[in-house]
Amino acid sequence: MLQSLLVKDYMIGDHLAFRPDTNVLDAIHMLIHHQLSGAPVADGDGRLVGFLSEKDCLRIALNSSYFDGRGGLVQDFMARDLCTLKADSNLVDAFELFMSRPYRCLPVVDGERLIGQLSRRDVLKAMEKLRR
Repeated sequence: MLQSLLVKDYMIGDHLAFRPDTNVLDAIHMLIHHQLSGAPVADGDGRLVGFLSEKDCLRIALNSSYFDGRGGLVQDFMARDLCTLKADSNLVDAFELFMSRPYRCLPVVDGERLIGQLSRRDVLKAMEKLRR
């Protein structure tokens, strides 16, 4: 039954995404404001090029405290080696990725184009809905 549930039905399509040239301190503010653990980074054509996580932001804050840094650009701190989901994947694929990797949120792509994201919480909501 779980295999019949698709990522596209539970992903957040209207998601926060950064551009590579976004100031990283502004990005941190946006993550805090939207209460997110991270957000994808897409270029001007909507292609996924990275992901900025809370962990990346902690590294930025720590480096700033040691070196009196003033931040930089998202592209200087984002992860480039990404794990993604396709919209037509089933939620079992998402479960397996979330169980085997430390990620709290995964970008959803159509080819190279970013179309949404799916969080652990979104998957749990799907389980709750299925239970009813």
